[in-house]
Amino acid sequence: MNFIPLEEIGQKELARQDAFQRRIFCCTSTACLSAGSGQVLSTLEKAVAANNGGENDVEVVSTGCMGLCSAGPLVRVEEKEKEPVLYANLSPEQAVQIVARHVPFGEMEVNKDDAGADPDEDIIQMRADLLQAKTNTDLEEKIISLDIPFFSKQKKIVLTETGIVDPNKLEDYLAHGGYKALAHVLENMTPEEVCNEILKSGLRGRGGAGFPTGMKWNFVRQENGEKKFVIVNGDEGDPGAYMDRTVMEDDPHRVLEGMMICAYAVGASYGYLYIRGEYPIAIERIQKAIRVAARNKILGNSVLGTDFKFMADVRIGAGAFVCGEETALINSVEGKRGMPRIRPPYPSTSGLWKAPTVINNVETMASIPSIINNGADWYAAIGTEKSKGTKVFALAGNLTNTGLIEVPMGISLREIVYDIGGGIPDGREFKAAQTGGPSGGCIPAEFLDTPVDYENLTKLGSIMGSGGLVIIDDKTYMPEFAKFFMDFSVDESCGKCIPCRVGTVQISKLLDKLIAKEGTLEDLVKLDTLCQMVKTTSLCGLGQAAPNPVLSTIKYFRTEYDSLIQEVQSVEEGAK
Repeated sequence: MNFIPLEEIGQKELARQDAFQRRIFCCTSTACLSAGSGQVLSTLEKAVAANNGGENDVEVVSTGCMGLCSAGPLVRVEEKEKEPVLYANLSPEQAVQIVARHVPFGEMEVNKDDAGADPDEDIIQMRADLLQAKTNTDLEEKIISLDIPFFSKQKKIVLTETGIVDPNKLEDYLAHGGYKALAHVLENMTPEEVCNEILKSGLRGRGGAGFPTGMKWNFVRQENGEKKFVIVNGDEGDPGAYMDRTVMEDDPHRVLEGMMICAYAVGASYGYLYIRGEYPIAIERIQKAIRVAARNKILGNSVLGTDFKFMADVRIGAGAFVCGEETALINSVEGKRGMPRIRPPYPSTSGLWKAPTVINNVETMASIPSIINNGADWYAAIGTEKSKGTKVFALAGNLTNTGLIEVPMGISLREIVYDIGGGIPDGREFKAAQTGGPSGGCIPAEFLDTPVDYENLTKLGSIMGSGGLVIIDDKTYMPEFAKFFMDFSVDESCGKCIPCRVGTVQISKLLDKLIAKEGTLEDLVKLDTLCQMVKTTSLCGLGQAAPNPVLSTIKYFRTEYDSLIQEVQSVEEGAK
C-alpha cells in the first residue's frame, strides 16, 4: 500500500513548533469566545508583532477548550525549561501584560516607509503599552495552578488534544499522532478485526443509550447491501450541554478519523455529520477539516493511497431536540420532517435511504483513534466492569468550578462535586445532581458516593445521557426544577405519538397546579400515574425519558410536593 507520508508532515510541524522559545495558547472555543477571547487573541498577536522579540521567539496559537469555562478567557504560556502558566478571566489589557512578562522586549527601528509616511501609530502605541506593562501588572491574581483537582483528577482521551492543537491546522493534528490509527487499520486490520477490537474495548455509545459500539458496528458489517452509511450525531440538544460541540470545534480531524475507521469497519463509503444549526463554529471547522482532508487524500477515492473509498458531508439540523433520536435524525438527513420511525427495522438493517447505517454520537467517534492506537485492553482497564473508559461532562450549576471535564467511569459524584468542581459556593449545601438533561433524573445528597456509570445511574432513576451534569444547591425548589425540564420536553415533542404529545402537556399542567398550591393528593397520584404511562407508551426516547425529572424529584424530594398539598388541605379545612 502506498500511504501518504502524513507522519513526515507531522514531524516537520513538530520541528517547526520546537523552534519557538515560547508558545502562547489562547482558547477560542465557544465558551471563551463568548467571554471575549477573540479580543484577547487579537491583542496577543498585535503585542507579539510589536514586541519584535525575534522570528523564532514566540508563537501565538488559537486553540480549543482548556476546560475551566467559568474562568474564561483562558491563556496558557509554555516556555522551554519552565512550567506552563495558565491565566484566567483575562482582559485585552492583561493580554499585553502577559506578552510583556514572558517575552523579552526586542529592538525595532522606527523609520518612515518608502512613501515617506509615518510608521504605524498602532505599533508605536503597542510598544509603549508593553513598556508600561512591565512595571504595571496585576497578573499574579489571574494565575490558576495546573495542579488543582479540577485538572489532576481528569483523564483525557476524547479531549486529549483540545487546548493543545490549532483546530484549523491539519499539520498540528498530525504532529500529535493524527490519522495514525486510520493508517494502522487500513494497513494491518480487517474490518472484522476492527469491529471486534472496539467490542473488546467495552466502548458503549456516548449518546445516552450506552449500546455496545462494537456490536452495533458488527451488525452493519454483516449486512448485505451495495451502499452503507455512517452518520455522526452532533445534534446535542440538552440545555447546558456542549460536549460534542466542543469536540467538533476543537478537534475536528479526530472526529473525522473515528468516523473513517468506522466506515472501513462496516463497509461504508459515504457518511454525514449531522450538526445542529446553533453550532456555527463547529460547522465551519468540520467543513474546513473535510476540505483539507480531501486535498491531502485522506478523504476520497483512494484514502491514504489505498483502495478504501470514503467521503463525508455535513447536514445542518434546524434545532429540533427530537432529532437526537437516530431514526428522527435519519428522516431529517433525507429531507423529511424530523420524526422518529417505528422500530424494527433498526437502522443497522434499514437506515438512511433504507441502507444499513451506523449512527454514533461525536464523543463515541472521537474515542476510536485512541482505542486503536493504544489497544482494546488499555481502554477496558479504565472505568468499571460494565462501563469502560471515560466520559465527558458539561459540568454546570451551583459550583465553584464549572466547565468541560473528562473523567474515568466509576468516579464518585462526591469527587466531581467537591474535588473537580471545588464545592458549592457561598457556604450552600449540595442538594442534588441532575444527570442526563431533560431525559435524566435528580440524584440527592445521600448518593454522593455513588460511582458514576450506566448501571448505577439507572438504578437511581436517572441516566448517563450525553453528558449534561447540573449541580443543584439547597436554594433550588425541586418541583419548579422538574417543571423547567418538562416544559422543555413539551416544546420539543414532535407530536407523532399521543402519549408524548398530549401526556407531557398534561404533566406540565398538573405541575403548574401543584406549584400554585391549588393541587390535591389526588393530583399528585394522578401526576405519578401519568408519568408512568408516558414513560412506557411513548414511541421514542424523548417521550420515554421525559418524565424522569418529575419521577425522580417525587421519589427523593416528596416532602416538597407534600407541603404544597398540605397547605391546600389546611385552607380547605379552615373554610369548613
